Amino acid sequence: MISIKSAREVELMRQSCQLAAKTLNYIETKLEVGMSTEDVNTLCHEFIINNGATPSPLNYHGFPKSVCTSLNNVICHGIPNKKDILKDGDLLNIDVTTYYKNFHGDTNRTFYIGEVSEELKKLTQVTYKCMMEGIKICRPGARLGDVGAIIQEIAQDHGYSVVREYCGHGIGREFHEDPQVLHYGQKGTGVELVPGMTFTIEPMINLGQRYCKVLKDGWTVVTKDKKPSAQFEHTILITDDGYDILTLDPDGKQEPTI
Repeated sequence: MISIKSAREVELMRQSCQLAAKTLNYIETKLEVGMSTEDVNTLCHEFIINNGATPSPLNYHGFPKSVCTSLNNVICHGIPNKKDILKDGDLLNIDVTTYYKNFHGDTNRTFYIGEVSEELKKLTQVTYKCMMEGIKICRPGARLGDVGAIIQEIAQDHGYSVVREYCGHGIGREFHEDPQVLHYGQKGTGVELVPGMTFTIEPMINLGQRYCKVLKDGWTVVTKDKKPSAQFEHTILITDDGYDILTLDPDGKQEPTI
């Protein structure tokens, strides 16, 4: 069942989404070569708790940390730890979900650590474009297949691949709700979008092939060919005449720092 949010629910959800975005803004100012992904987790956890919310991932189906930190060839669900030390030239995705006033807000960004190669900058920028162009498709009457089709087209036009095993999702009172939001597909197919729907668009774009595997920890997903992957994510609302990005940067920046 797809949950259609009331105006009151949307405003409460917006508060959680804005806190998630603020958490990413905060951690961006702290990132530096030599810190560990465990440090990233601790800082995000404390920021979320200090703002009266709780981190949704913590203990979710057994996930042991408060955020996901996916480094270089990690596609998603990377577990923060003391051994993963940030190095010059790394790509780091930080995925934040906050639970505030009974609603979840979910967003992620890929950050540059130090001086990053032009190859990785292009991958990151194209991944961001994939997300934004997918969002721009959203309006009442459009279909989720339209969203997936434009993302797949942009990625493949640049020689990249789209991860198919993981996708966006409905969100609200529950962390993961219906519908699933695939980042590939055919125009004119899939669930029709209607006002009040809230879901994430979060394409995972690989420099190499799309194939992935899960490590022995049961969470960390990596590229099979060990090539880098990038990701961006927003939570959006379908409005009467289009869309609203609930996790849009509260400080007014339209573009990520890439």
